[in-house]
Amino acid sequence: MENKIVELDVREDLKNKLEPFQKIMTAITELDSNDVFILHTPFKPVPLFGVLKAKGFEHKAEEIEKKHWKITFTKRSESL
Repeated sequence: MENKIVELDVREDLKNKLEPFQKIMTAITELDSNDVFILHTPFKPVPLFGVLKAKGFEHKAEEIEKKHWKITFTKRSESL
């Protein structure tokens, strides 16, 4: 079975002063082990790292350009 990849860009939401947290939580609900969630934001969302770590995700943050971060979250395998 192929791993799912969900990609979400919240830069426009944040620019318009909209809180994207619920949109992010909705996007990750259907992800299984080794599925990937890619998030585009205007800054490094450090508080989100802890929230998603508690939900079983590891992350890799990459600054694409000024005001564009790409964070790749991978759901850890449930068999440890």
